[in-house]
Amino acid sequence: MDIRNATAADLPAIEAIFSAIHTAEESGLVTIGWKRGIYPTAATAELALNRGDLFVQEDDGKIVGTGIINQQQVDVYRGANWRYAASDQEVMVLHTLVISPGAARKGYGRSFVAFYENYAKSHGCNYLRIDTNEKNANARALYSKLGYAEAGIVPCVFNGLDGIHLVLLEKRLS
Repeated sequence: MDIRNATAADLPAIEAIFSAIHTAEESGLVTIGWKRGIYPTAATAELALNRGDLFVQEDDGKIVGTGIINQQQVDVYRGANWRYAASDQEVMVLHTLVISPGAARKGYGRSFVAFYENYAKSHGCNYLRIDTNEKNANARALYSKLGYAEAGIVPCVFNGLDGIHLVLLEKRLS
């Protein structure tokens, strides 16, 4: 299993994962709170690729997951009741972590979060922030198991999705 920066050649596989997640949600197999055609889309991946902060997770040559790692805190983070007061330079954020439904429950999400934590530490960031939709019980449970604390739930329009209750999570690395 390998996690690396994405390349343009990875975009079709990333888009296929997004589509599979949307299909799983539309079928009632998962509840994430994303919507096909709004978020995430091919443009989501392309923008992150162009910024250089899109990562893919491969196993046996097949892309099984993707996520965006950077220091860009979304606007709703400003009013949050964060446990740790940290400067922007000290915070690393994980966005849009998604594991292919066909690869679910195999530890890929846990591995991706471990990569994210090591990446943050290697870039001098000891404060980690993540957000997820309040409806996404699986993500919330995973992050809780991995030591992330919920800092609050913020009602907002998020990535073009109206009526979202965004769960803000944080962790401090030692």
